[in-house]
Amino acid sequence: MDMINILTVLILAIFIGFEIITKVPPTLHTPLMSGSNAISGIAIVGAIIATKVSGEVGTWLGLIAVIFATINCVGGFMVTDRMLKMFKRK
Repeated sequence: MDMINILTVLILAIFIGFEIITKVPPTLHTPLMSGSNAISGIAIVGAIIATKVSGEVGTWLGLIAVIFATINCVGGFMVTDRMLKMFKRK
């Protein structure tokens, strides 16, 4: 029963995330991306905690989550930095 609940939440999260992202106009995408970096930071902390879960599978999944969340966070900051450089006067 727990697996069905987890899969239901996962499928709903994917559907809602896709619907929200496709509705965002391009002019708002970058500012929202920079705001989501805080969420990525929280995901990194959660992934680090997941690496300490007993069992080898949890450790590997936590490591993969740390890698992906870090890439997402760094990429978001790079995009934000590039956007802010566009508005600087020369």
